[in-house]
Amino acid sequence: MTSDFENILQKIGKGNPFGEQVTLVAATKTRTAEEIDQAIKAGVRDIGENKVQEFCAKYDLVHGARRHFIGRLQCNKVKYLIGKTFLIQSVDRDELAQEIARLSLKKGVVSDILLQINIGNEETKGGYPLPEGMAALTRLSLMEGLRVKGFMAMLPHTDDESVLAPLCEKMRKLFERARGDFPDIEYLSMGMSGDWELCIKHGANMVRLGTALFGERNPPKQI
Repeated sequence: MTSDFENILQKIGKGNPFGEQVTLVAATKTRTAEEIDQAIKAGVRDIGENKVQEFCAKYDLVHGARRHFIGRLQCNKVKYLIGKTFLIQSVDRDELAQEIARLSLKKGVVSDILLQINIGNEETKGGYPLPEGMAALTRLSLMEGLRVKGFMAMLPHTDDESVLAPLCEKMRKLFERARGDFPDIEYLSMGMSGDWELCIKHGANMVRLGTALFGERNPPKQI
């Protein structure tokens, strides 16, 4: 764990300016079960994996935390997650939502999801365009086997707050509008290790932190 870990937990524990509790999701990509267990013992209650293979490999090795899937998800990998997640955060297209709904119904469960919004209109990132957010929410809320719990977004890689702050505010406005029409809406997952404080300041109530908690990732071993 980083030396800032306790400080991060304290800051997140203060909530956001909207009076909401902020949920910390530890992004555990490439982290060992031992590292994750250490984080849980230190107070982490939610963990998120980016890759299905890692999610499955660690599933029975780690205990005491809610499981999130936060990475790009292929439809043919959905079957490995159904019934095992607290939230699938990265639902970025109707085709994926339909497959989650189909397999959830087949298994007799309801899967809670977040809609991923491409807030920066970046070609390298998936997600619904912001102007289509409400329409997508309306469509997916009608699917049996799904329960849409809110939105997820990744900000562009820049330190320019004059760029990032307005994007955060647009996401918060979408969240507020959605929550007014759909009672299940609860989470605005926005903020990673480089921008989480800014995101909380502008209304995020869930953040996904990896490097800030664990330190830099170890480079892959050369074979």
